[in-house]
Amino acid sequence: MIEAHKLRKTFNKGKVVAVDEVSFAARDGQITGLLGPNGAGKTTTLRMLYTLLKPDSGTMTVDGIDPLADPIGVKAKLGVVPDSRGLYDRLTARENIRYYGKLQGLSKNTIESRVNHLSDVLDMAGFIDRKTDGFSQGQRVKVAIARALIHEPGTILLDEPSMGLAPQLVEQIFEIVKSVNENEGVSFLLAEQNTNVALRYAHYGYILESGRVVMDGEATALRENPDVKEFYLGMSDQGRRSYREVRSYRRRKRWLS
Repeated sequence: MIEAHKLRKTFNKGKVVAVDEVSFAARDGQITGLLGPNGAGKTTTLRMLYTLLKPDSGTMTVDGIDPLADPIGVKAKLGVVPDSRGLYDRLTARENIRYYGKLQGLSKNTIESRVNHLSDVLDMAGFIDRKTDGFSQGQRVKVAIARALIHEPGTILLDEPSMGLAPQLVEQIFEIVKSVNENEGVSFLLAEQNTNVALRYAHYGYILESGRVVMDGEATALRENPDVKEFYLGMSDQGRRSYREVRSYRRRKRWLS
């Protein structure tokens, strides 16, 4: 269980509010989505959980542990896939995963066993021993997920899994997330702009706008919510609409007033 209560984070000496009293819970065994447009505060929230950023105020716990009080303990329970993917392009996929296993203090035998297992789980046999500098975005996401799984964390923090991917590859990556969740027993907390796809795979979702949670609920219920359909899924009673056609003041008036 990951819980956050009224997290707040500002930049530029408080002039820019990135996260504004965000509260949420990511339950064990589930895929939980932090959803919304670019700049909504999703990535900043994940970075605070992983102790890369310190919140200005609010509280957060991972399995009851305060990340600020015990960052090493929390990182042992979490795997992270940043939006940059963070791969070393001079290394092969196997070497990238091995290196992170070494950083986690795993034995050589454990690392090799886990790398082979993850190669099968994520279907990486065709490129596991190639350098990552020529990889497609889909291949890079797979390697980054494998690296995050090497030490068998309970939860993966997955930042923008669909970024840079063609639509058919987005589906493939989310199918992998679903498979790992169901077959490996790993929970996911993912930050994602593609609300349409995310709500088909997540169990629960929180929609963020301008650093605030404006709506949350079971994914099945959010998919049927008329506001979500109109603003995020491109559907209304009149048919499909573009997100860009919806003026931001209408969203603020409806949700943030």
